[in-house]
Amino acid sequence: MAYQDQVLKCKECGNEFTWTASEQEFYAQKGFQNAPQRCPSCRQARKQQLRGNRQMHTAVCAQCGKECEVPFEPRGDKPVYCNECYQQHKNG
Repeated sequence: MAYQDQVLKCKECGNEFTWTASEQEFYAQKGFQNAPQRCPSCRQARKQQLRGNRQMHTAVCAQCGKECEVPFEPRGDKPVYCNECYQQHKNG
C-alpha cells in the first residue's frame, strides 16, 4: 500500500502537523489502526506527564556494558539491559 503525507490537526494544541508516509507505514507495521490525534510535541509532553515524577536509577547494561537509566532499582539478582539491548533480547 502506498502511503502519502497527511496534514492532521492536533486535538491538544490545535496546530496542524504532518503525519508522514514513513510514520504511517511504521504505524501499520505495529498494527496501529488509528492516526495520531496529537502532534509530536504534544505526544512527548503527554508521555512525560504520564510518567510523572518517576525516579530513574543508574545501571550498567549486562549485554553491552554501557551505562543506562532504568525505572526500577536494580537488585543484582537479574540482568539489566539498556533500551537497545532489551529490544534485541525481547525479540530474539
